[in-house]
Amino acid sequence: MKNQTRLMRMNPPCGETRREFLWEAGGGFAGMALTSMLSADGFFGTARADDSLRPKASHEARPTKACICLFMYGGPSQVDLFDPKPMLTKYHGKTMPGIDKDHLFKVRNPGKLLGSSRQFLQHGESGLPISDLFPNLSRHADDIAVLRSCYADSFAHGSGMLQMNTGMVRQGYPSLGSWAVYGLGSENQNLPGYVVMLDHRGGPINGPPNWSSGFMPASFQGTQFRTSGEPILNLQPPARVTVAQQRQQLDLLKRFNQKYSATSPENTDLQARIASYELAFRMQAHAPEAVDLSQESRQTHKLYGLDNPRTEKFGRRCLLARRLVERGVRFVQVYSGGGHGTDTWDAHGDVNKNHEKHCGATDLPMAGLLTDLKQRGLLDETLIFWTGEFGRTPTGQSGKGRDHSPRGFSTWMAGAGARGGQAIGATDDFGFAAVENKLHVHDVHANMLHLMGLDHEKLTYFHAGREHRLTDVSGRILPELVGG
Repeated sequence: MKNQTRLMRMNPPCGETRREFLWEAGGGFAGMALTSMLSADGFFGTARADDSLRPKASHEARPTKACICLFMYGGPSQVDLFDPKPMLTKYHGKTMPGIDKDHLFKVRNPGKLLGSSRQFLQHGESGLPISDLFPNLSRHADDIAVLRSCYADSFAHGSGMLQMNTGMVRQGYPSLGSWAVYGLGSENQNLPGYVVMLDHRGGPINGPPNWSSGFMPASFQGTQFRTSGEPILNLQPPARVTVAQQRQQLDLLKRFNQKYSATSPENTDLQARIASYELAFRMQAHAPEAVDLSQESRQTHKLYGLDNPRTEKFGRRCLLARRLVERGVRFVQVYSGGGHGTDTWDAHGDVNKNHEKHCGATDLPMAGLLTDLKQRGLLDETLIFWTGEFGRTPTGQSGKGRDHSPRGFSTWMAGAGARGGQAIGATDDFGFAAVENKLHVHDVHANMLHLMGLDHEKLTYFHAGREHRLTDVSGRILPELVGG
C-alpha cells in the first residue's frame, strides 16, 4: 500500500496524468461497459480470462448460432394479442362467475372483466390465432410457437424484468445473454458477444442489471449499441492520438497487466478492464461498419419499415440485430418501450390505445426480421424470442386499462428449429392464470438454451461455494417445441 501511494504521487510522465493516460490508452473507452475479453492474442496469463469468449462446442448438435430477444417492456396483454378468450367477451363488464378468483389466482384489484375488442383470425396452414394488432407478423404464423401458459413470480416491473432476464427476482445474477456467451463463446473477436439496444425513449427499469454478467467475469455482460451515429459512445480516441500511439499504449498496459496478473491472477475485473481497451481498439474499425445501414438496399429498408416514422426506430434496431448476428454476435437484445407510462407497454389506462401504438411500431419490423432471416437462410440458425416481463389481467383497470398479471401470459419463439404454427399450453377461460402445461420462467429459459444447443442442467457456473444455473434447480424441456 505504501509503495502504491508513493507511485501515485509521482509526477506524470511526458506531461500526462495517470487518468489522461488511461483515457487515451482506452481510446475513450472508459465510459463503456466492460464487455469483452481478448481471446486470440494470449493477452492474459489465466485460462479463465484467455478463453472466455473463444467459440465453444455446444452440448447438443443444433445449428443455432445466435439469439435475438425482442423484449416488450411494460407487460403486453396476452388476451389482446395471442390468447383469444370468447368467455371474456361474453362476460364483459361482469364479475367472473363460478370461482373465487381472488383466492385461486391471487389477483390484485380484480375489478370487472374487460373483454378484448380485438379480432383473432386464424393464420397460415396451421390456423394459429393472432390478433389484428399484428397483421404483418401474422403472415409468419407457421414459423411461430406461442407459449400461452407462461407464469412468473412478481407483479412488479423491477423484479419481473430481472426474473425474465436473469431467472431471479433480485439483482446480482447473470443475464440470458451472459449465459449464452459463457456457454458458446463468440464468433467475432472484433465485436462484443452480447449486444443490447434500448428504446429511443429510454431504458427499462433497473437498467444495466437486466443485461449484467452478475457474478461471472465482466467479459460476459451486454454492451449497449446505438443504431445511428457512434454505435458506442466514447469509443473513438482523442483526435491527437494516432493508431500507432494507441497500439504502443496498449502494449505498455499489457506489460503492466502481465506483471500484476502474475501475483493476482484472481483479479478478473482488472483483466476484463484491460482487455476491454483492446477490444475497443478493434471495434473502432469494425463497429461503425456493422451499424452502417446505408449498405442495405432500399427494399430492405422498406421491409423493416425504415421509410415510415412510426416504425423507423424499432425497425433500425431489428435490422441492426440481423447485421450483428450475421457478423457473429452471439446474443442481441432489442427493447420496445422505454422510460415510463405510455412510452412502455404498461397499459393501465387504455389497453387498446397503448397496444395500437406499440404494436404499430413493432409489427412490421418484426415481420421484416423474420422474412429477412428466412430469405438469407439464417432463421434456422437464429432463435427469435419475443417476451415481456409478465402479462396483464383480463379485468379492467381505470375503465379501459389492464393491471399486471404474472400468473398467465404469452411469449413466442421462432427459428433455431423451434416447431412453429402452434400454441403450447393454456390459461383458464378468462386468461387469468396458466392452467395447462404450465411454464415457469425457468422452463422458458431451459427451452431457449436447448434450442441454442445448451443443456440447462450442464450449463453451470461455480460461485460462492456452489454451482449456479440460469434455471436454478428447475427447468422442463418441451419436446413439442424443440423436437426430439
